[in-house]
Amino acid sequence: MLTSISPIDGRYYRQVSELSSYFSEFALIRYRVQIEIEYFIALCGIPLPQLADFDRSRFEDMRNIYRDMTEEDAARVKEIEKTTNHDVKAVEYYIKSRFDSMGISPRHKEFVHFGLTSQDINNTAVPLSLMEGMQDVYLPQLYGVMDTLSSMAEEWGDIPMLARTHGQPASPTRVGKEIMVFAVRLSEQLKALQSVPFSAKFGGATGNMNAHYAAYPDVDWNSFAESFVEETLGLKRSYPTTQIEHYDNTAALFDALKRINNILVDLCRDMWTYISMEYFKQKIREGEVGSSAMPHKVNPIDFENAEGNLLMANAVCEFLASKLPVSRLQRDLTDSTVLRNIGVPVAHSIIALKSLAKGLGKLILNRTAIERDLSDNWEVVAEGIQTILRREGYPNPYETLKALTRTGEAVSDRTIRDFIDSLDVPDSVKDELRRLTPFNYTGK
Repeated sequence: MLTSISPIDGRYYRQVSELSSYFSEFALIRYRVQIEIEYFIALCGIPLPQLADFDRSRFEDMRNIYRDMTEEDAARVKEIEKTTNHDVKAVEYYIKSRFDSMGISPRHKEFVHFGLTSQDINNTAVPLSLMEGMQDVYLPQLYGVMDTLSSMAEEWGDIPMLARTHGQPASPTRVGKEIMVFAVRLSEQLKALQSVPFSAKFGGATGNMNAHYAAYPDVDWNSFAESFVEETLGLKRSYPTTQIEHYDNTAALFDALKRINNILVDLCRDMWTYISMEYFKQKIREGEVGSSAMPHKVNPIDFENAEGNLLMANAVCEFLASKLPVSRLQRDLTDSTVLRNIGVPVAHSIIALKSLAKGLGKLILNRTAIERDLSDNWEVVAEGIQTILRREGYPNPYETLKALTRTGEAVSDRTIRDFIDSLDVPDSVKDELRRLTPFNYTGK
């Protein structure tokens, strides 16, 4: 892998090797073979008159062509492609050659790719691979990070922490609540991601199933196509279409993935900042080096790695979402080459999720630093004090607290206590104000 151009297939391959089953050239060939064979079987189920005598007991052996497909089999397809200079036609010829070896008659094998154009295969094979890759590999990684965040939020739910707005000390919050914000955001955007259907085009050369209706005008080919795509393949059929899928839902999927990644970037940056503030320390891995020059350093490398990969994924997501829905007239070829990259943002997202999970697993809450910041910033209770004074009708409470806390001098617990003692309010109100501290002024 030292000669790989992309780090997905080199440095990071071990982390995303599972995706080869969905997004590699071998996988694309296998998915194409699957679509062609399932389509042939579906034609037998109509049944077309010329396929009425086809031996149904052969179906499972036919399915084993794609179920048991090897890299050597895929190499045979690529060898055929050298002659055809057309990748989908090479798949058709490969299947016919396999049918020959199975003793399937020439008149039957001519119903392989019957009435179809290459995009009927590509625009079902690709969304099928994307659907299964997301479900089988991506989502479990995302669920793992979300579960970790929820556990952390529960574990640290009662620990007060100084909040910062615009980087400045603000009304205190709780550690767990700040983490739960990310868990909830991810949960909401996951719903949006899962609401997007995996759409597929299946309708002949320009979407009208012209050849099908010419050959068999009495067959309801549109109903057949809908049943094949939605019931057999588990996808959502787009109708009507041109020669190709609209890709609008594919674009929506990548936009949804991008929003999830943006939330994760936000999380990485917050965790990076909390580590720099020493709110979290990191478990030290024996033998690991933080800097080639500074022996003391333990860098937040997992969050940095995750952030970089998330941004890389989003760059490709944005390109795919903007390019794929645009095509000249009934079709140009730009979608074909672009579609070969749909696994790239998924791979970078998974690398990021694994790095993020690793980084979260290293975190050690540093309560000493958190409590020190709370003790050093008593001015943050000014909001609560002036709000209670408003309730009591005290004159100009905001302006009074502003004058107290913006002198340029440190505000300590003694500063606050002396101020409360000086107020012309009932003792019961003073007692209420004295109970406010940076450690308990955290809301709910």
